[in-house]
Parts: sequence; C-alpha cells; structure tokens
Amino acid sequence: MAARQAQGCAEPWREPSFLDAVAALQYRRQVAADSRGPVQLHDRSPLCTLALARYQRRSTGPALRAELDRIARLRTYQRLVFLINPLGFIRHTPARRISYAESLAFAGVHKQVYDEYGHHLVDVPAGPLWKRVAVIERHVSWPT
Repeated sequence: MAARQAQGCAEPWREPSFLDAVAALQYRRQVAADSRGPVQLHDRSPLCTLALARYQRRSTGPALRAELDRIARLRTYQRLVFLINPLGFIRHTPARRISYAESLAFAGVHKQVYDEYGHHLVDVPAGPLWKRVAVIERHVSWPT
C-alpha cells in the first residue's frame, strides 16, 4: 500500500488489480525468503489476502487464486499460525483507516480462512511485547 500511495494513489486497496498485486508481492517475498534459512516468520500470507478479499466482498483474481492453489498444493507454510490479538486500540495511518470494531471483524475473517485451509491457530494475547514474543518462542524450534 505504501508503495502505491507514494506513487500518488490514495486508496490502492480500491484498485481492481490490488489483491493480485499483493499476492504477486507475497509470492516474490516468500520465494526470496526460502534461501535465508530454515525458520521464517511471515507477517502476512496469501491467506491474509484472501481474508481481505472476503472482508471487502471482492472476488479473487487469477494471481491470488493461483497463489492460493500453489501454497495449498505445496504446503508452503507451516500449519501453525500465530494470531496476534489486538491491543485494544487502532493507530490510524494513511494505509490503516479501519476502526477498532472493523479490525475485530476482519480478525474473525482471518480466523475463518486459516481454519478453512487447515491451519492451527495459536492465540498470542494482548500484552507487553516480551510476553508476546515468549508465546511465539514456545512454539518455534530455532536451529542451533
């Protein structure tokens, strides 16, 4: 979003090609990350993009559908997904204009999508950063 906003598009998420562009970017980032080590934590995946499509009641384009098929077929991502729970507030930015109530509804769509695709969700409760990190570290095996 920031890249498109820097190019003068105030609301890139409204563009018809936005979801496919996000899926293509996620593919490039995931493929590039594969060479960086055995353990990777991704902030977003194509399933998040699918959740956005459903939340916005938009259809999925060919690039997003292809990426969803690819990650399901290849089991690209681990089944364990950390769901970082909201802190209780939203800090608005040019890209984040959603209300807190809307963010909770959007989180619910994320849960549905990840469950539908067979992932196991680990709730990471609101709290200090160190506590959130501790929850994640209990589930991740770091290479030595």
